[in-house]
Amino acid sequence: MSAAPLPIAAGIGLRSPHVAQIRAERPAIAWLEVHSENYFVDGGLALTALDAIRSDYAVSLHGVGLSLGSADPLDRAHLSKLRDLADRIEPAAVSEHLCWGHVDGRHLNDLLPLPFTDEALDIVCDRVDKVQAALARPILVENVSAYLRFGCDAMAEWEFVAAVASRTGCKLLFDVNNVYVNAVNHGFDPKAYLAAIPADAVAEIHLAGFDASGACLIDSHGTHVAPAVWVLYRETIERFGPKPTLIEWDTDIPALAVLLDEAAKAQRMLEACDAVVA
Repeated sequence: MSAAPLPIAAGIGLRSPHVAQIRAERPAIAWLEVHSENYFVDGGLALTALDAIRSDYAVSLHGVGLSLGSADPLDRAHLSKLRDLADRIEPAAVSEHLCWGHVDGRHLNDLLPLPFTDEALDIVCDRVDKVQAALARPILVENVSAYLRFGCDAMAEWEFVAAVASRTGCKLLFDVNNVYVNAVNHGFDPKAYLAAIPADAVAEIHLAGFDASGACLIDSHGTHVAPAVWVLYRETIERFGPKPTLIEWDTDIPALAVLLDEAAKAQRMLEACDAVVA
């Protein structure tokens, strides 16, 4: 079962340091995202808290472990746990990453990049179809940051992402920070990415911070959204229209007020864009 779609508004990721405060204060935030795998349990305090929060907020389930690009068989046990959680929570959206992280029966704790080839596209589309059939709902797939490119690439990243949505009917979780990180690291124009993605395929947007201290940008999710990413976000919603937008912050987690302030900034941009569209 599924709830109403995500509201076209800004949300934040629900992280454990903020659970008690959110339950006690019920801040005025439109929706919350949780990492699916953190709730693959039959009971306990975390799941009880999520049940309570779900009564007050729209919730999105965001996964990191399905390994949609792996050549290994789909992990049916993982998928069953996701289906059980979705049946219990009735989320407004279920999303995963366009990557791989499982090989020869071993799970690697990273979101690893795909070669942009016809063979990889076939594998991803087949697995997305199977996941959507098992969940009886379309999923959202997210473009990921990558720190290398494959010599065998047969198409641009944006062509690959658009093809997955076209062939499977899935929706896209468009991560603006990942587009910016990849554009800088690999030397492409992010506006080419925006131009290639059908607006009606985008169902959600992610914003996050990056680390620029080394030789390349690293998608760290550990700081404020960068000014250049805010600029690209504005261009994104001008291109696709206002979309549900999430502030991701997974490391060096700050006070809840900091996340709410970031979400408020995204909300102001959404409202300004909506006013222009209207």
